[in-house]
Amino acid sequence: MKKLLIILLLLFSFFYTNKSISIIRNQDPLMKEIINNKSKFEIKSVNAIIKNNTIIPGKKGKEVDLEKTYTKMKQYGTYNESLTVFKETKPTISIEDNYDKLITSGNKDNKNISFIFKVEKDTNINKLLSILNYHDIQATFFIDGLYIENNDLNNLSNHQIELLSYNNAIDEITFTSALSYLSYKTNKTPKYCLEDDNNIINLCKKINLHTVKPTLIIKKDPYKEIKDNLNNSSIILIPINNYIYNNLSTSILYIKSKGYNFLTLSDLLSENLEK
Repeated sequence: MKKLLIILLLLFSFFYTNKSISIIRNQDPLMKEIINNKSKFEIKSVNAIIKNNTIIPGKKGKEVDLEKTYTKMKQYGTYNESLTVFKETKPTISIEDNYDKLITSGNKDNKNISFIFKVEKDTNINKLLSILNYHDIQATFFIDGLYIENNDLNNLSNHQIELLSYNNAIDEITFTSALSYLSYKTNKTPKYCLEDDNNIINLCKKINLHTVKPTLIIKKDPYKEIKDNLNNSSIILIPINNYIYNNLSTSILYIKSKGYNFLTLSDLLSENLEK
């Protein structure tokens, strides 16, 4: 009983001391000035948009970290905006809490787009890579596990690699094994699945991978289809064939002329604040 009383007294003393310090600090003119100016630095977070079974990423915000800013400025004895310390604020609704939804685009406020390509086990991508490299474009490749096992991926080092399937099929054991091998081979953690059917959606939700549903799937003519449907933060799935090769550069030049940037899926779908 005596030990319990001592512990309670210590806890009360600790709480009271911290409370007293907080009151004194909040009365400091320096802290008051930090509080009075904090609103002009703050950026409100933006919630992800959910509609039925789809989701569009939101954006993190930022706010002044009062305690760290006060401590830093106190060392210099004066208010100095350049010493302000910030902390991120997460959206209330975020893609990070919704693995059961299909991501259909990036945040619409950003004038970016992302090219994605499906690479089957026998696909030849050398010509495609030469076009992308010529235009200095990063893309995202969803690649079959057998292709990953049988090919050197060094020529894809500037691009993002995700798992498409294994031997053109999807089941939990082979898919998760192929994911592990992809992570080992690229030294990066896979993040996305490409929508195919409910099996892939449910599987990827189970292993905390987001499933992507392209905003636009090119059927035949990339230039015309992109020109008619180009929007902020579109995810554009482009087939790999000779006709596409002969028209892809024209499409890329059109997109660039409209002021769009080309990003990998990770960058396009990120909810982080742009630097």
